[in-house]
Amino acid sequence: MPETLSNAINSALFGWYPYLCLTVFLVGSIVRFDREQYTWKTGSSQLLRRRQLRWGSNLFHVGILIIFIGHAGGLLTPIWVFDALGISHSFKQGLAITVGGIAGVMCFVGIALLAHRRLFDPRIRANSSFGDTAILLLLWVQLTLGLSTIFISLQHMDGHEMVKFMNWAQGILTLQPAAAAYVADVSPLFKAHLLLGMTIFLVFPFTRLVHVWSAPVWYLGRTGYQVVRSRQPRQSAGRLTARAPVVAVRPASSGSFSHPAE
Repeated sequence: MPETLSNAINSALFGWYPYLCLTVFLVGSIVRFDREQYTWKTGSSQLLRRRQLRWGSNLFHVGILIIFIGHAGGLLTPIWVFDALGISHSFKQGLAITVGGIAGVMCFVGIALLAHRRLFDPRIRANSSFGDTAILLLLWVQLTLGLSTIFISLQHMDGHEMVKFMNWAQGILTLQPAAAAYVADVSPLFKAHLLLGMTIFLVFPFTRLVHVWSAPVWYLGRTGYQVVRSRQPRQSAGRLTARAPVVAVRPASSGSFSHPAE
């Protein structure tokens, strides 16, 4: 491939595509909240295979939270901050591999349990939309790519390869026109991981992942019981009545986190 064409593709994928993904991510989330508040949630199948759901959900959420904090802190913290604190690039690289690897395995096991539950239980599969399954598999592939990059990172323990990604991420956020050049020569596996990660931001507003925005307020602090009405009419005084019985169901937050794969 000619060098000019290669540079143009790299600039489009890692210089322009990130802004498209971030714009759709933010604007799409706001529009969906404004126009479709009743879909601003994750559908639940927590009454089916509850034990597998609990294990998968908790492993997934703990792992993904650590991964998110690690990526955000590691990529967006200015390099001079680490230098001022005396944290070397090699130490930071080793810490990222160790903590990220453990969290990645936790998250991978969790999402594998959730995917198995959704794909192989006929009742849950029948109640799942294409988007439910697709976002699960998309996250699974992204985790697989992320864990695979560890083997490449082990060959660059000086940490300078990680500095390229830090410069790229901070360059995108500070609107540097040549930010894509920082990742032009990195491994194709890293590029695939970056592209799929940006694509997840792109589809975020159109999937059940959007409930993440409300999780700190409406899920983690939820207590008591949720009122559920049965759709079936009941017999009352010898005749059918349209008024359905009220059933109290303990919310998912009492035993597990609500998540995009329930």
